[in-house]
Amino acid sequence: MNPEHIAISKSKGIEIDWEGGEHSSFSVEFLRAECPCATCTGAHGTEPQKWTPDGGPFQLYKPRISMESVESVGNYAIRINWNDGHKTGIYSFDHLFKIRPQATKVA
Repeated sequence: MNPEHIAISKSKGIEIDWEGGEHSSFSVEFLRAECPCATCTGAHGTEPQKWTPDGGPFQLYKPRISMESVESVGNYAIRINWNDGHKTGIYSFDHLFKIRPQATKVA
């Protein structure tokens, strides 16, 4: 499935209008938690290093996650550079369509 339109808010997330009239909203927290990179998914045969919004029991302050930049990767994906220093995830449009948290029909 290919996007017809993508709207990006670095602090809120990504909105995608898909071919066929479907609309999806992805919050920044959801996108960061669903990073498809090898480190986050454990693809190297290691334990997945999933991001969580809480920061653990000993962290006094954790800034809210946001996107520093978003860039195209060919005609099939986007790469997000996060304010926590993470930047290796390539979010293919197929991946985004599969993980979409909500889908609504565009009138």
